[in-house]
Amino acid sequence: MRLPNEPDAPAEINIVPMIDAIFSILAFFIISTLFLTRSEGLPVNLPKAANSQVQRTAQITVTIDPQGTIALNRQPVAISELEAEVRKLIQPEQTALAILNADEAVKHGRVVAVMDRLRRIEEVKLAIATKKPQSSTK
Repeated sequence: MRLPNEPDAPAEINIVPMIDAIFSILAFFIISTLFLTRSEGLPVNLPKAANSQVQRTAQITVTIDPQGTIALNRQPVAISELEAEVRKLIQPEQTALAILNADEAVKHGRVVAVMDRLRRIEEVKLAIATKKPQSSTK
């Protein structure tokens, strides 16, 4: 029983443990999402396309940077050696998807030359990487 002259103790909520738990969960999600992203090619500025689709198969990445340098799975390669190096990556009776990451500043002729080399290989399907345009809401 409480006496009438006894003062009420102020109620306190200690939020420090809750903040610690929230930051722990946040750190877990940030670190786990870093493992979900995958960067296959060298960093280039991709052109935008409204009808691009994501394709999931065994992938070979061919990148052409703004200077016209060609890289196969992040390793520099000469255009004359591109076809032979791609053939080495394909196992017998296997098809592969060659994703072409060409910077929008690369000359059209360079991109066509690389595509021509890749089309010579029957086991390879060719895809051109693009990025979706930012949707404008008004």
